[in-house]
Amino acid sequence: MKFRKNQNKEIKVLKGNKPRVYKVNPRKKIVIGLWVLLALSFSFAIYKNFTAIDTHTIHETKIIEKEYVDTHKVENFVENFAKIYYAWELDDNSIDNRMEKLKGYLTDELQALNVDTVRKDIPVSSSLRDIQIWVVEPADDNSFDVTYSVDQLITEGENKKPVQSAYEVTIYVSEDGNMVLIKNPTITSIPAKSNYKPALIENDGTVDSIMMNEINEFLTTFFKLYPTSTMSELSYYVNEGVLKPIGKDYIFQELVNPIYNRKENQITVSLAVKYLDQQTKATQVSQFNLTLEKNDSNWKIVRSYQ
Repeated sequence: MKFRKNQNKEIKVLKGNKPRVYKVNPRKKIVIGLWVLLALSFSFAIYKNFTAIDTHTIHETKIIEKEYVDTHKVENFVENFAKIYYAWELDDNSIDNRMEKLKGYLTDELQALNVDTVRKDIPVSSSLRDIQIWVVEPADDNSFDVTYSVDQLITEGENKKPVQSAYEVTIYVSEDGNMVLIKNPTITSIPAKSNYKPALIENDGTVDSIMMNEINEFLTTFFKLYPTSTMSELSYYVNEGVLKPIGKDYIFQELVNPIYNRKENQITVSLAVKYLDQQTKATQVSQFNLTLEKNDSNWKIVRSYQ
């Protein structure tokens, strides 16, 4: 009996010391995984951000240097050619001399092409009054296309009339700098008046009539003094470098159609100014676009713009 009691006691002890079993919550693994995924995403986003900045802030810069080509000798060559080509008298010797001189400018092929351009029985004479070079541009490494216009005075009997025409020639320049025409004067056109109309500037109502009168008085005073003012005298009215002294004997007449607009603490003014030129006795009209600021009680021109 005693043994059985002890056995029961031992059994109770063993039951009392039963080891604990810990169960892992499966949701906890998912949460950890999500946190890991979030950390990886955040790290990747930071990486992409920095690499994107690096990508966009590194630019390849190409410096294209324009080669300056002196075309004065080409222009002079064409002008000297034109003085011969577009002038002749009603005289056989004059026409023969013209063709002889043209040999110094034309290739053999072009000399043959121009033999009958001015016949000896031509009823008119011509003198060149003016030539203007409009365009000189490279045709290739050794040639230049030249566009020019000529003003001829054509005489037929007692009648005289001006004739204006435009032509294009091609000049070949050899390595030693010598030149020859390789394209005969070919009719073309020169730039004419454009239909472009700049946008009109209008008062936007941001400057009241009191301020307009005040600025008008300031500008009238300034433009009366401007033609003869020195740099030191201008400094009272204008910031340094905005308007330069002109040293002319102009008499102020009036401000023409001043247009005022406000931009924050500045006033923009677009206007024309009439002067009487004492030397030519003509009226000189100048246009100005100015920016004004008021410091204390004084106005000052701080900028001149197009």
